Amino acid sequence: MEPMNFVIIVLSSLLVLLASILVYLSRSPKAMEGIPGSLGWPIVGESFSFISHFSSPSGICSFMIKRQQRFGKVFKTFVLGRFTIFMTGREASKILLSGKDGLVSLNLFYTGQQVLGPTSLLQTTGEAHKRLRRLIAEPLSIDGLKKYFHFINTQAIKTLDQWQGRKVLVLEEASTFTLKVIGHMIMSLEPTGEEQEKFRANFKIISSSFASLPFKIPGTAFHRGIKARDRMYAMLDSIISRRRSGEEFQQDFLESLIMKHSKSVGEEDENDDNKLTDRQLKDNILTLLVAGHDTTTAALTWLIKFLEENPSVLENLREEHMQIIANRKDGSDLTWCEVNSMPYTAKVISETLRRATILPWFSRKAAQDFEIDGYKIQKGWSINLDVISMHHDPQVFPDPEKFDPTRFDAPLKPFSFLGFGSGPRMCPGIHLAKLEICVFIHHLVIRYKWKPLEKDECVQPTLVRMPKNKYPITVEALEK
Repeated sequence: MEPMNFVIIVLSSLLVLLASILVYLSRSPKAMEGIPGSLGWPIVGESFSFISHFSSPSGICSFMIKRQQRFGKVFKTFVLGRFTIFMTGREASKILLSGKDGLVSLNLFYTGQQVLGPTSLLQTTGEAHKRLRRLIAEPLSIDGLKKYFHFINTQAIKTLDQWQGRKVLVLEEASTFTLKVIGHMIMSLEPTGEEQEKFRANFKIISSSFASLPFKIPGTAFHRGIKARDRMYAMLDSIISRRRSGEEFQQDFLESLIMKHSKSVGEEDENDDNKLTDRQLKDNILTLLVAGHDTTTAALTWLIKFLEENPSVLENLREEHMQIIANRKDGSDLTWCEVNSMPYTAKVISETLRRATILPWFSRKAAQDFEIDGYKIQKGWSINLDVISMHHDPQVFPDPEKFDPTRFDAPLKPFSFLGFGSGPRMCPGIHLAKLEICVFIHHLVIRYKWKPLEKDECVQPTLVRMPKNKYPITVEALEK
């Protein structure tokens, strides 16, 4: 690297740090005096405690529990350069997630903002967000997913074919499976080969950079994430160019955007609501890759772990899937209709999302002054909805530490279960995630039994909660 470039990067990082210091020094915490909590040390606040809890057995949950026990369900803190309010409960959930009256907007950390880009669905608000969501929703709809069912089913079988008689890191296997699926759906990537390997390598670097410190210095996770993002975009530029020139045609998500919604270079109408610039294309393809991978990978891993720990649940689940096979008359493989007729499996998925709470909080930013639970919230404040406390509230979920899918026999009150979020920012990949999990679990439980190689309840220091040990297991075929 040229010395001048290095100097520029260092100066840029120092400016980010200086900006965080100025924010702390220039904004008076007096406005928060009516809200219980602690802002911690000068400048750094409670950032070190916040970061250290990521690697604890319960993850960031322990950070919130300690403060709830001391201050109550609503408390203030200062972490990672932000004055932040944590709150929980159905009323807070309704206000923060419903999007009513434009009270709040999504609030990504600086690293996430920089990596995903300014035109990402996760960074747009209001009408711009509705427009983007409409344009990218089609392939993720139930009807849009039908044409990918065979690929998903085939990849699940191929993945599990390699499990018997060996040590398996479930998280790694789930990650590879979901990346192959989303890569194929979006840009028709082959499940094997050099291009797939480059894609996976860059994506893993990008994914690991979201919870990093915001210093764009060579060698840091944030810097590596930005560079990997640039390589991913160069890959997309090449594919888009080939598609537009007619050298290549695929019936995938990218092709539909290029044909129906993409602005050609030099196109005049910049206000066409049914068109996306190349930058918008790339930012939102990356957003879909992130949204379609991390949470599904984590959910599938936790589900397999919980099934082994709860034999009666596994027995009931296996019975449902064995019955599906018994009902077939021609010995055919899993069908689309069968995947949509797995009621107990659907409850197991919901209970997994409740028990693990893969996304421990939803971060929002106050777009205007408002009041909640008697506390006055000012415009510009960061507000985090604590989902873990909601999913472990004994008044809503009795004996919350127990894994019990029958909790979902009856409908729950709105905004009490947030497995896929709620409101206008509910996870756009909800149907894809359920499809992938149902298909994979079907083939797993009818073929195998498994045992963990170690007991470790720690989670990875990432924004999405995943087992730190990647859940290693040994696998044996079921007796016929």
